[in-house]
This record gives sequence, structure tokens and C-alpha cells, in this order.
Amino acid sequence: MATSMDRRTFLTHSAALVGGAGLAATVGSALTAAPARATTTLDYTSRETFDFFDATFHDGERIGQPHHTNEAGQLAWSQSYVLAAFVKMYLAHRDTYYLDRLIHNTDIMLTNRDSERGVHDYRGESLPAWRAMSRYTVGVAALLDGDGRPALEVRSARAYSDTASVTVEHGDGDSFTLTVHNAQYDFTDTYAELSMEPGSSRDAVAQLYDGYPSSRTMATARRLESTGRPAAGTYPLVPQPVIFSVHTGMITYPLASFARIVLRTPALRRNPTYRAKAEEYLDAVRAAVAVHDPEWRESEHGEGYYQWLKGMPVPYDGTAVPINQTTALGRTLVELAAATGEGLYVERATKVARMFRRQLIRDSAQTSIWPYWPDFSQVWSGYEQTGSPDTDVSIYSPHYGGNQAIEDCSHGAISADFAALAKGHDVVFRTPDVRRIARTFTRNLATVGADGIATVHTRMDGTGEAPAGQYLQAPRWMAVCPWNEGVFTHSRDIYDQRAPEPELGSSVLAVASLNWGAHRGGRP
Repeated sequence: MATSMDRRTFLTHSAALVGGAGLAATVGSALTAAPARATTTLDYTSRETFDFFDATFHDGERIGQPHHTNEAGQLAWSQSYVLAAFVKMYLAHRDTYYLDRLIHNTDIMLTNRDSERGVHDYRGESLPAWRAMSRYTVGVAALLDGDGRPALEVRSARAYSDTASVTVEHGDGDSFTLTVHNAQYDFTDTYAELSMEPGSSRDAVAQLYDGYPSSRTMATARRLESTGRPAAGTYPLVPQPVIFSVHTGMITYPLASFARIVLRTPALRRNPTYRAKAEEYLDAVRAAVAVHDPEWRESEHGEGYYQWLKGMPVPYDGTAVPINQTTALGRTLVELAAATGEGLYVERATKVARMFRRQLIRDSAQTSIWPYWPDFSQVWSGYEQTGSPDTDVSIYSPHYGGNQAIEDCSHGAISADFAALAKGHDVVFRTPDVRRIARTFTRNLATVGADGIATVHTRMDGTGEAPAGQYLQAPRWMAVCPWNEGVFTHSRDIYDQRAPEPELGSSVLAVASLNWGAHRGGRP
């Protein structure tokens, strides 16, 4: 077995290999060329390849470094995968070097919690978790009248509200026109001859509300203090800061896994450094999970899930979150339950597992698929405007036609991992459940493209031609491979045949997952 010094030497060598090309890549830039490497063929199940991916990701300052914020989702959708990769690599090779790597990154990342940075969420609270804005949240512009008094708040719930703006043009008398534009999608809504007079036939707030079902920018408005006409000009919409339960789940899951592994492994528990870090991270995870206690909901079936609070500036506020967003935090709950035995976490992990298990659609092919939105969510069934934001389901999306789409490969990997974790800790899921989920991958997702190269379908029902962002996520289903070895072999075929090189945090986790699949020694 290689020593920790051997691994550090390799990292130094790898950093030299990527050289200036990796260092030149800036956060948020598109990567169009792969970094140089010493060989033309990589063994994606080897530690050396993983360490090369690890070094390239960090030395190249790819999106989602531990010192980045989560305001554009960098920690949730990149660094969290890297931390999970270190856990996988430890489990695959039992080398504490990978636990040290996790500690190094986690200690940095914890300094980026809102409470440590002194920043706040949309309510003005500075909490021990990581807020997001950017393309994820509702954009808001507060328009002032000619005397500088707040008159009208214009909002857009369309994604990428950070690219949106509202333009005010004055018309005859006190009338005005609002034009809301989303540059990301090039969507525009225009509302002409508006008035600030409450109750008038051209009342601005009512016109945007009544026109919402056909709004491409998902625009609404709210009256502020003044009834004066907004001043002419173009104003950017500012995304509001929100702490998402799914982001908290993605970020805290590997921390909770680390704590559980250390505290339940006698040799690691006897190590004062590891034990101290396990206890420190448990406290951090507990605090972050508690941020979402107001969003926790339970059904009459004894199921648990998370729901966006009404008034939270996100699309579809007031509705249950997608399944993968509950199971993302559900994985943390399972690990907390296993690490601590505390009743709150045991109960909530169990209720999330019940919810997800009931969402599984079993078919004659012995597979289980599930929808993106849970079937009890108002987004699944759709909802109508009631005539008043006070009684509407959602303030920022007062109308929705419904969405019963089947889950995709990448997001589905989160819930598949949850099922395997729950099974491993004897939480609701049993062998037949995870075996069916594994078959969903091998029978529905796994396929070969027209070019003869291994790939996956986009959705779990076997539909859609997957882009790279989907088929390169296949190894993230590895947790269910103990119940169907085809999950490992097909995922490895994708990587062997397509030869991807280091890029984002998910690729680091993919290689770690292939290592775990190859070296797990029969351990689920």
C-alpha cells in the first residue's frame, strides 16, 4: 500500500503536469481543452488516476473549491462531490490519507458558512449553513417614484434571474410601461399603459398577476409605500439569498459520513485528531440541518419531506421540494442517525425513506422508477390562482400547469444512493427494493449510442438521448452495484470508452466511485 507521503509526492507531480493550463482556468470559465497528462490511457479504477483528478481539480482552481462560496451553488454541486469522493476513496482503499484530504477541505469550507462570513438570508438571518442566489432564486427590483420613495417591487421567478432586468418607460399622463427581460433565455414580457392607482383597470400589480399564466419571465409585482409612478430607467433584478435544503444535504452528507465512519471504527475513534474532527463536524452538521426544521413536513402516511416556505423567494414557494432534494438531506439524516442514535434523526430518516419508497413505480421488468416531483406536491398536479396571493399556493409562482416528468439519471443518482444507504443501515429499504433500483440502471438507463459507445438514457424510464452532463454521472449510481454488478461494468465502460479528463467535482466523485466499485471487496 502506498504511504501518505507517496500520495503527497504524487500530488506535487500532478500539479506540475497540469502546469499553466490548469492554473489559467478561472472560476466559471468553460473548459475547452483537457490538461496534459503523462499517459494516453487512464485506469479509472486506480488510485493514481483519482489522485490525478483530485490534483487537477484543486490546482486548476476548477469551480467549487473549498474556499469558494455557495452563492452560485459551487459548494453544493461541486465541492460536495469532492468531499464524497474522499469518503469513497477511504472506503475503497482504507488509506487515511483520504480522510486527511477531507479534513483539509472541510475546515476551509466551514469558514464559508453564512454565520462565519457575516452574511444573511432573505429574512436577514445569518445562519450556520451556505446561502445561494445567482440563477436559483427569485430576482427582485424595488422601483422608486420620482421623489425616491419605494413604489413597486417587480419579481421574476424564472431561473437565471441574475440576468434579468425591468425597464420603466413613461407614457401619457401617469401611465407607464414595464418590460421584464431575462437575458439567459432571451424571454421578454411587456405590460403597457399601467397605472399605480389601486383598483384601477390598469393597476400594475393586478395586470402582472392576471397575466402570470402566460408570462415567459414568471413576473409578478407587489405594491410598496408610494402610489407614485416609478421613475423611468432600466433596473437589474437582484437574486435573493436562500439556504436550500438540497444544498445543505449535498454539503453535509460527506461530513456526516466521515463522522459516522470515525466514531464506529475503533482504530479511527482512538485517534484523537480524527475523533475531535468527527465531533466537530457532527456539531456543524446538526446546526446546518436544524436550519431547515421549519421546512420539515410529515404526511398522514408517516412520511417526511421538505417544503419551501410560502414567501421564500424561490420558484414554487409553498410547495414540496423535488424528491431528490429531500433525499439529499435524507442521506445526512441517515448518517446522523447511524452516528449518534439520536431519536430525532432516526425518526426523520425513517420518514424520508417511507416517502421515497412509496414514490417508487414498480413494473413487470422488475425495475423501479420515480418522478422528479413527489406525487403529493402541488407542482406535480398543478394549481390555479385564487385571485389573491394570500390564498394562493405560491406567491412567486401563483399558477402552474403541473409536471409529472420521470426523474433523470443525474438527479436520480442522489435518491439511488439514499436507498442504498438506508438499506445499509436497515432503514425501511430492503434487498428487493435496492435490487429493483439497480435494475433500473442496467435495464432502463444503460445503453449504447449510435456510435457504438456506452452511454445512458436521460430519464429512468429509458427515454432521451443523454448529453455528457448525464452519461458522465453514471458512476454516481455505484452504491447499488452490490445488487447488480452491471452498474459497475457499464459505468466503467462509459469512462473507458469516452476517456474523460479532470473537470468538475462530479468527475472526481465519478472516479472515486469507480475505485470503490472495483475495490470494495464485496462491502456494500
